[in-house]
Amino acid sequence: MNEKLERISVNARAALIAEQMIAEAKALGVKALTLPNGTKVIDATDGGLRAGKLFAEVCMGGLGEVTFTSLDFGQFWLPGVSVSVERPAVACMASQYAGWMIKVNKFFAMGSGPARALSRVEELFEQLDYSDEPDMAVIALEGRKLPTEEVAEYIVRKCNVSTEKLYILIAPTASVVGSVQVAARVVETGMHKMMELGFDIKQVSSGYGTCPIAPVAKDDLKAIGRTNDCVLYGGRAFYSVRTEDGEIERTINDIPSSASRDYGRPFYEIFQAYGGDFYQIDPLLFSPAEVFINNLTSGRTYHAGEVNAEVLRGVLG
Repeated sequence: MNEKLERISVNARAALIAEQMIAEAKALGVKALTLPNGTKVIDATDGGLRAGKLFAEVCMGGLGEVTFTSLDFGQFWLPGVSVSVERPAVACMASQYAGWMIKVNKFFAMGSGPARALSRVEELFEQLDYSDEPDMAVIALEGRKLPTEEVAEYIVRKCNVSTEKLYILIAPTASVVGSVQVAARVVETGMHKMMELGFDIKQVSSGYGTCPIAPVAKDDLKAIGRTNDCVLYGGRAFYSVRTEDGEIERTINDIPSSASRDYGRPFYEIFQAYGGDFYQIDPLLFSPAEVFINNLTSGRTYHAGEVNAEVLRGVLG
Protein backbone atom coordinates (compact mmCIF):
# COMPACT_ATOMS: atom_id res chain seq x y z
CA MET A 1 0.00 0.00 0.00
CA ASN A 2 1.50 3.29 -1.05
CA GLU A 3 2.56 6.15 1.21
CA LYS A 4 -0.21 8.42 -0.03
CA LEU A 5 -2.90 5.94 0.99
CA GLU A 6 -1.41 5.55 4.47
CA ARG A 7 -1.88 9.28 5.03
CA ILE A 8 -5.62 9.17 4.29
CA SER A 9 -7.51 9.47 7.59
CA VAL A 10 -10.91 7.79 7.39
CA ASN A 11 -11.83 9.22 10.79
CA ALA A 12 -11.05 12.80 9.78
CA ARG A 13 -13.02 12.41 6.54
CA ALA A 14 -15.98 10.82 8.36
CA ALA A 15 -15.97 13.54 11.03
CA LEU A 16 -16.60 16.16 8.34
CA ILE A 17 -19.72 14.25 7.25
CA ALA A 18 -20.84 13.80 10.86
CA GLU A 19 -20.53 17.56 11.41
CA GLN A 20 -22.64 18.13 8.30
CA MET A 21 -25.32 15.86 9.75
CA ILE A 22 -25.25 17.79 13.03
CA ALA A 23 -25.52 21.13 11.21
CA GLU A 24 -28.47 19.88 9.14
CA ALA A 25 -30.09 17.76 11.85
CA LYS A 26 -33.58 19.24 11.55
CA ALA A 27 -33.65 18.98 7.76
CA LEU A 28 -32.37 15.39 7.91
CA GLY A 29 -34.80 14.32 10.63
CA VAL A 30 -32.02 13.26 13.00
CA LYS A 31 -31.32 14.26 16.59
CA ALA A 32 -27.94 15.70 17.47
CA LEU A 33 -27.07 15.21 21.14
CA THR A 34 -24.01 15.89 23.26
CA LEU A 35 -23.29 13.67 26.25
CA PRO A 36 -22.09 15.35 29.49
CA ASN A 37 -18.55 14.14 28.68
CA GLY A 38 -18.57 15.94 25.33
CA THR A 39 -19.20 12.99 23.02
CA LYS A 40 -21.45 13.86 20.08
CA VAL A 41 -24.30 11.43 19.37
CA ILE A 42 -26.36 11.43 16.17
CA ASP A 43 -29.62 9.54 16.63
CA ALA A 44 -30.77 8.72 13.09
CA THR A 45 -33.78 6.60 14.10
CA ASP A 46 -36.26 8.92 12.38
CA GLY A 47 -33.99 10.07 9.57
CA GLY A 48 -34.89 9.75 5.91
CA LEU A 49 -33.11 8.76 2.73
CA ARG A 50 -30.54 11.55 2.78
CA ALA A 51 -29.70 10.80 6.40
CA GLY A 52 -29.19 7.17 5.35
CA LYS A 53 -26.87 8.27 2.53
CA LEU A 54 -24.70 10.31 4.89
CA PHE A 55 -24.76 7.59 7.55
CA ALA A 56 -23.46 5.09 4.97
CA GLU A 57 -20.79 7.50 3.73
CA VAL A 58 -19.61 7.96 7.32
CA CYS A 59 -19.32 4.18 7.60
CA MET A 60 -17.05 4.16 4.53
CA GLY A 61 -14.79 6.82 6.03
CA GLY A 62 -15.63 9.34 3.34
CA LEU A 63 -14.15 7.09 0.64
CA GLY A 64 -17.50 6.04 -0.82
CA GLU A 65 -20.41 7.86 -2.42
CA VAL A 66 -24.06 6.80 -2.25
CA THR A 67 -26.71 7.93 -4.71
CA PHE A 68 -30.28 6.76 -5.24
CA THR A 69 -31.81 4.92 -8.15
CA SER A 70 -34.69 2.59 -9.04
CA LEU A 71 -34.05 -1.09 -9.75
CA ASP A 72 -36.34 -3.07 -12.05
CA PHE A 73 -36.79 -6.78 -11.30
CA GLY A 74 -39.33 -7.61 -13.99
CA GLN A 75 -42.71 -7.82 -12.27
CA PHE A 76 -41.79 -5.22 -9.63
CA TRP A 77 -39.27 -2.51 -8.87
CA LEU A 78 -37.63 -1.20 -5.72
CA PRO A 79 -35.80 1.97 -4.79
CA GLY A 80 -32.10 1.29 -4.59
CA VAL A 81 -28.67 2.65 -3.84
CA SER A 82 -25.79 3.05 -6.24
CA VAL A 83 -22.47 2.90 -4.40
CA SER A 84 -19.03 3.85 -5.73
CA VAL A 85 -16.00 3.17 -3.55
CA GLU A 86 -12.38 4.24 -3.82
CA ARG A 87 -9.67 2.34 -1.93
CA PRO A 88 -12.20 -0.38 -1.03
CA ALA A 89 -9.77 -2.36 1.14
CA VAL A 90 -9.70 0.65 3.46
CA ALA A 91 -13.21 2.04 2.89
CA CYS A 92 -14.97 -1.31 3.20
CA MET A 93 -12.86 -3.56 5.40
CA ALA A 94 -10.91 -1.10 7.59
CA SER A 95 -13.97 1.11 8.05
CA GLN A 96 -17.45 0.02 6.89
CA TYR A 97 -17.43 -3.62 7.96
CA ALA A 98 -19.46 -4.20 11.16
CA GLY A 99 -16.81 -6.15 13.02
CA TRP A 100 -16.43 -4.47 16.42
CA MET A 101 -18.63 -5.95 19.14
CA ILE A 102 -19.42 -3.11 21.56
CA LYS A 103 -20.54 -4.62 24.86
CA VAL A 104 -20.64 -2.48 28.01
CA ASN A 105 -22.75 -3.92 30.86
CA LYS A 106 -26.28 -4.19 29.39
CA PHE A 107 -25.47 -2.20 26.26
CA PHE A 108 -24.68 -4.18 23.11
CA ALA A 109 -24.28 -3.16 19.48
CA MET A 110 -22.13 -4.05 16.51
CA GLY A 111 -19.83 -1.20 15.61
CA SER A 112 -18.83 -0.20 12.09
CA GLY A 113 -17.08 2.82 10.71
CA PRO A 114 -13.60 4.33 10.86
CA ALA A 115 -13.14 4.12 14.65
CA ARG A 116 -12.39 0.44 14.03
CA ALA A 117 -9.14 1.48 12.34
CA LEU A 118 -8.10 3.14 15.60
CA SER A 119 -9.12 0.39 18.01
CA ARG A 120 -7.83 -2.44 15.76
CA VAL A 121 -9.41 -4.98 18.11
CA GLU A 122 -10.37 -7.32 15.24
CA GLU A 123 -8.10 -10.01 13.82
CA LEU A 124 -8.75 -8.92 10.24
CA PHE A 125 -6.55 -5.85 10.77
CA GLU A 126 -3.57 -8.18 10.76
CA GLN A 127 -4.29 -8.65 7.03
CA LEU A 128 -4.89 -4.96 6.28
CA ASP A 129 -1.95 -2.66 5.64
CA TYR A 130 -3.72 0.34 7.17
CA SER A 131 -4.02 2.17 10.47
CA ASP A 132 -5.34 5.63 11.27
CA GLU A 133 -3.70 8.22 13.53
CA PRO A 134 -5.63 8.87 16.78
CA ASP A 135 -7.05 12.40 16.78
CA MET A 136 -10.79 11.87 16.45
CA ALA A 137 -12.98 8.79 16.20
CA VAL A 138 -16.28 8.15 14.40
CA ILE A 139 -18.30 4.99 14.98
CA ALA A 140 -21.69 3.84 13.68
CA LEU A 141 -23.93 1.52 15.67
CA GLU A 142 -26.96 -0.51 14.60
CA GLY A 143 -29.48 -0.41 17.45
CA ARG A 144 -32.20 1.47 19.31
CA LYS A 145 -30.71 2.03 22.75
CA LEU A 146 -28.70 5.25 22.80
CA PRO A 147 -25.11 4.96 24.03
CA THR A 148 -24.25 6.27 27.49
CA GLU A 149 -21.18 8.06 28.79
CA GLU A 150 -19.91 4.67 29.94
CA VAL A 151 -20.15 3.33 26.38
CA ALA A 152 -18.35 6.40 25.07
CA GLU A 153 -15.58 5.97 27.65
CA TYR A 154 -15.08 2.36 26.56
CA ILE A 155 -14.78 3.37 22.89
CA VAL A 156 -12.30 6.20 23.48
CA ARG A 157 -10.09 3.98 25.63
CA LYS A 158 -9.81 1.55 22.74
CA CYS A 159 -9.27 4.34 20.20
CA ASN A 160 -6.92 6.50 22.28
CA VAL A 161 -8.85 9.73 21.76
CA SER A 162 -10.67 12.08 24.13
CA THR A 163 -14.44 11.87 24.65
CA GLU A 164 -14.82 15.34 23.09
CA LYS A 165 -13.34 13.95 19.88
CA LEU A 166 -15.77 11.03 19.57
CA TYR A 167 -18.81 10.91 17.28
CA ILE A 168 -21.35 8.09 17.66
CA LEU A 169 -24.03 7.54 15.02
CA ILE A 170 -26.87 5.13 15.72
CA ALA A 171 -29.94 3.85 13.86
CA PRO A 172 -32.04 0.67 14.21
CA THR A 173 -32.33 -1.87 11.42
CA ALA A 174 -36.09 -1.25 11.11
CA SER A 175 -35.75 2.32 9.91
CA VAL A 176 -35.21 4.14 6.63
CA VAL A 177 -31.61 4.89 7.60
CA GLY A 178 -31.12 1.25 8.59
CA SER A 179 -32.40 0.01 5.23
CA VAL A 180 -30.22 2.45 3.30
CA GLN A 181 -27.00 1.85 5.19
CA VAL A 182 -27.30 -1.95 4.92
CA ALA A 183 -27.99 -1.72 1.17
CA ALA A 184 -24.90 0.48 0.86
CA ARG A 185 -22.79 -2.45 2.13
CA VAL A 186 -23.21 -4.32 -1.16
CA VAL A 187 -19.61 -3.65 -2.25
CA GLU A 188 -18.30 -4.39 1.26
CA THR A 189 -19.95 -7.81 1.46
CA GLY A 190 -18.20 -8.90 -1.72
CA MET A 191 -14.89 -7.55 -0.41
CA HIS A 192 -15.31 -9.52 2.81
CA LYS A 193 -16.12 -12.69 0.86
CA MET A 194 -13.00 -12.24 -1.28
CA MET A 195 -10.94 -11.77 1.87
CA GLU A 196 -12.38 -14.97 3.36
CA LEU A 197 -11.52 -16.83 0.15
CA GLY A 198 -7.89 -15.77 0.37
CA PHE A 199 -7.98 -13.15 -2.39
CA ASP A 200 -5.59 -10.24 -1.74
CA ILE A 201 -8.11 -7.39 -1.47
CA LYS A 202 -5.35 -4.78 -1.55
CA GLN A 203 -5.32 -5.50 -5.29
CA VAL A 204 -8.87 -4.11 -5.63
CA SER A 205 -8.58 -0.50 -6.81
CA SER A 206 -12.26 0.45 -6.90
CA GLY A 207 -15.72 -0.99 -6.41
CA TYR A 208 -19.22 -0.22 -7.61
CA GLY A 209 -22.53 -1.77 -6.66
CA THR A 210 -26.29 -1.45 -6.70
CA CYS A 211 -28.71 -2.85 -4.16
CA PRO A 212 -32.43 -2.47 -3.48
CA ILE A 213 -33.47 -0.61 -0.35
CA ALA A 214 -35.63 -2.84 1.83
CA PRO A 215 -39.07 -1.52 2.79
CA VAL A 216 -39.01 -0.92 6.55
CA ALA A 217 -40.29 -3.92 8.52
CA LYS A 218 -42.41 -3.79 11.68
CA ASP A 219 -39.55 -4.87 13.96
CA ASP A 220 -35.77 -5.13 13.86
CA LEU A 221 -35.65 -8.92 13.52
CA LYS A 222 -37.85 -8.90 10.43
CA ALA A 223 -35.83 -5.94 9.15
CA ILE A 224 -32.62 -7.97 9.45
CA GLY A 225 -34.27 -10.52 7.18
CA ARG A 226 -35.42 -8.01 4.57
CA THR A 227 -32.20 -6.00 4.45
CA ASN A 228 -30.10 -9.14 4.06
CA ASP A 229 -32.40 -10.44 1.33
CA CYS A 230 -31.85 -7.25 -0.66
CA VAL A 231 -28.09 -7.82 -0.67
CA LEU A 232 -28.10 -11.62 -1.03
CA TYR A 233 -30.72 -11.80 -3.78
CA GLY A 234 -30.74 -8.31 -5.34
CA GLY A 235 -27.24 -6.91 -4.87
CA ARG A 236 -24.81 -6.48 -7.75
CA ALA A 237 -21.13 -5.54 -7.42
CA PHE A 238 -18.39 -4.69 -9.94
CA TYR A 239 -14.73 -4.60 -8.92
CA SER A 240 -11.63 -3.32 -10.73
CA VAL A 241 -8.49 -5.22 -9.73
CA ARG A 242 -4.84 -5.65 -10.69
CA THR A 243 -3.81 -9.27 -10.37
CA GLU A 244 -3.20 -12.47 -12.31
CA ASP A 245 -6.20 -13.94 -14.11
CA GLY A 246 -5.67 -17.20 -12.26
CA GLU A 247 -6.37 -15.54 -8.93
CA ILE A 248 -9.76 -14.37 -10.18
CA GLU A 249 -10.57 -17.68 -11.82
CA ARG A 250 -9.78 -19.44 -8.53
CA THR A 251 -12.32 -17.42 -6.53
CA ILE A 252 -14.96 -15.88 -8.81
CA ASN A 253 -17.54 -18.68 -8.62
CA ASP A 254 -17.40 -18.74 -4.81
CA ILE A 255 -17.99 -15.01 -4.31
CA PRO A 256 -21.77 -14.67 -4.99
CA SER A 257 -24.27 -15.68 -2.31
CA SER A 258 -25.40 -18.59 -4.50
CA ALA A 259 -22.17 -20.42 -3.55
CA SER A 260 -23.62 -21.00 -0.06
CA ARG A 261 -25.43 -24.15 1.05
CA ASP A 262 -28.02 -21.88 2.72
CA TYR A 263 -28.83 -19.94 -0.45
CA GLY A 264 -32.37 -19.92 -1.84
CA ARG A 265 -34.62 -19.07 1.11
CA PRO A 266 -35.51 -15.73 2.70
CA PHE A 267 -32.92 -14.82 5.29
CA TYR A 268 -35.48 -14.65 8.10
CA GLU A 269 -36.40 -18.31 7.44
CA ILE A 270 -32.73 -19.32 7.43
CA PHE A 271 -32.17 -17.45 10.68
CA GLN A 272 -35.14 -19.15 12.33
CA ALA A 273 -34.03 -22.57 11.08
CA TYR A 274 -30.78 -22.15 12.99
CA GLY A 275 -32.55 -21.16 16.18
CA GLY A 276 -31.64 -17.51 15.85
CA ASP A 277 -27.90 -18.23 15.94
CA PHE A 278 -26.10 -16.16 13.29
CA TYR A 279 -22.91 -18.15 13.75
CA GLN A 280 -24.60 -21.35 12.51
CA ILE A 281 -25.42 -19.75 9.14
CA ASP A 282 -22.99 -20.60 6.37
CA PRO A 283 -20.60 -17.60 6.17
CA LEU A 284 -20.43 -18.04 2.39
CA LEU A 285 -23.99 -16.72 2.21
CA PHE A 286 -23.10 -13.11 3.05
CA SER A 287 -22.25 -11.57 -0.31
CA PRO A 288 -23.93 -9.94 -3.33
CA ALA A 289 -26.14 -11.96 -5.65
CA GLU A 290 -24.08 -11.10 -8.73
CA VAL A 291 -20.40 -10.17 -9.09
CA PHE A 292 -18.23 -8.86 -11.91
CA ILE A 293 -14.43 -8.51 -11.68
CA ASN A 294 -12.51 -6.53 -14.29
CA ASN A 295 -8.80 -7.32 -14.30
CA LEU A 296 -7.02 -4.09 -15.22
CA THR A 297 -3.85 -6.09 -15.88
CA SER A 298 -5.23 -8.41 -18.55
CA GLY A 299 -8.36 -6.53 -19.62
CA ARG A 300 -10.55 -9.57 -18.98
CA THR A 301 -13.85 -9.38 -17.07
CA TYR A 302 -15.22 -12.27 -15.04
CA HIS A 303 -18.80 -12.83 -13.92
CA ALA A 304 -20.64 -15.11 -11.50
CA GLY A 305 -24.07 -15.29 -9.88
CA GLU A 306 -27.37 -13.67 -10.76
CA VAL A 307 -30.20 -11.74 -9.18
CA ASN A 308 -32.96 -13.92 -7.69
CA ALA A 309 -36.16 -11.88 -8.16
CA GLU A 310 -38.36 -14.71 -6.87
CA VAL A 311 -36.89 -14.67 -3.38
CA LEU A 312 -36.33 -10.90 -3.43
CA ARG A 313 -40.02 -10.24 -4.04
CA GLY A 314 -40.66 -11.45 -0.50
CA VAL A 315 -39.34 -8.14 0.89
CA LEU A 316 -42.57 -6.54 -0.34
CA GLY A 317 -44.70 -8.75 1.92
